[in-house]
Amino acid sequence: MLYLDNAATTPVRRDVLEAMWPFLTAEFGNPSSHHTVGERAASALADARRTVAEWWGVRASEVVFTSGGTEADNLAVKGIVLARQPRGAHIVSTRIEHEAVLESLLFLERFHDAHVSYVDTDDTGLVTPEALAAVLRDDTVLVSIMLANNEIGTVQDVASLAQVAHGVGAAFHTDAVQAAGWLDLNVASLGVDALSVSGHKLGAPKGIGAAYVRARVGVEPVLHGGGQERGWRSGTENVAGAVGMAAAVRAAENERVSASARVSAVRDRFIAEVLRQVPGALLTGHPTRRLPTIASFCFPGTSGEAVLLELEQRGVVSSSGSACAAGSDEPSHVLTAIGIDPAIAQTAVRFSLASTTTDEEMADVATALAASVATVSGLGSA
Repeated sequence: MLYLDNAATTPVRRDVLEAMWPFLTAEFGNPSSHHTVGERAASALADARRTVAEWWGVRASEVVFTSGGTEADNLAVKGIVLARQPRGAHIVSTRIEHEAVLESLLFLERFHDAHVSYVDTDDTGLVTPEALAAVLRDDTVLVSIMLANNEIGTVQDVASLAQVAHGVGAAFHTDAVQAAGWLDLNVASLGVDALSVSGHKLGAPKGIGAAYVRARVGVEPVLHGGGQERGWRSGTENVAGAVGMAAAVRAAENERVSASARVSAVRDRFIAEVLRQVPGALLTGHPTRRLPTIASFCFPGTSGEAVLLELEQRGVVSSSGSACAAGSDEPSHVLTAIGIDPAIAQTAVRFSLASTTTDEEMADVATALAASVATVSGLGSA
């Protein structure tokens, strides 16, 4: 079975598991405890925080560990807005964001009288600086636009967008969950004030993530209790998870440049083969400004879920889009936001590659996909 749903989750790397193991067994201390066992845990947590801070080029004091990307997004979006303007804030985002951002915005509208403006994208999912400038106001407190889309793979020019947002004094947050391990997340280069990632997208376990918030921006915590994580995020820290995430970050960054180039080439050849072999196939997302790992299509006249079942029968596991929306009968909010008809949006299939995915594997997938689409369309046989 070939697994091509890496945008949903990735397996834990062996070196990551080995780094974590001591902190799941002998070194089990609570980092808030003032004794030798707790101090060893605190030291490991501090080392992990420094690794993540170096990854982003920020101060360790600006890094907070969370339970994952969803919590990191919630902390950044809600926390910044509530710290800057608890009621009536103006926020700007897009309709192609992850549900963690979109639902946070709805919460702020419902309970804190916030007003959210959504900037339009083009039909590839790109936001232009001009489009962003058109919806900004002098009182905008936050702009949240993801670095790379988890369904269609489109990569935004976040540095240009952040510059526009800063022109009106707004803070800029980017959801970098899908970009982690594939794009440069240096904060100085991106120009962002807040950033969110999730460990299980780059070979760490589920249940660990991290957020960056620039010190001068500040954040109101959304979890209260013991005051851990410098008061940003209460709750006993997941030391083993943080250690594992740090190990995954080191490994991913060591491989990132070469892996991105190689996987991009594999992805491009696969896209070309699908468009050649499958009549009517529609590539979604930007043709060139896209993550190395994501190739997503619509196949008008089929059912995306039926195509996925056929593919699995042929030994290929992929998805129709965001794992967080799995099981929903509604078409993808990302695809409809970029102008794809809802009926066509329900034919979507997303392939998300790994660093180890080969040309030979993807050539076989293209053939299996052509056969699957033909079967679902009633034009072929299983």
